[in-house]
Amino acid sequence: MLLPIPEGSWWDWTVLGHDGGRLTLAAGHDLTYHHGLEVVLTDPLYGRCPMSFSDPEFRLPTPEERAEVARAVGQEPPVLVAFEADGGGTEPVSCLIAAEAWAVRRGHFPHR
Repeated sequence: MLLPIPEGSWWDWTVLGHDGGRLTLAAGHDLTYHHGLEVVLTDPLYGRCPMSFSDPEFRLPTPEERAEVARAVGQEPPVLVAFEADGGGTEPVSCLIAAEAWAVRRGHFPHR
């Protein structure tokens, strides 16, 4: 599935929170004081991504990635998000997150 990310300056991303029932990714052009976008993945089943990354390019998961997740969790999940991003190294990192559901929220979210 391809996440419907709204138009905007979503350069920097971070894992804002993970409490077992929800994985929240925050995005913005500068995450120092606030962010403008949240992707909330409910009941995450599988995750492979750095805690912070930049400039993700969301794409459809490959058949190999679908099989990898199905082997790990015992079935193909309802939500499977795949993307390439700058994880701070010399090469882009390939990321994969599986969950039961997702939501995209846009707004002004200050950091405390």
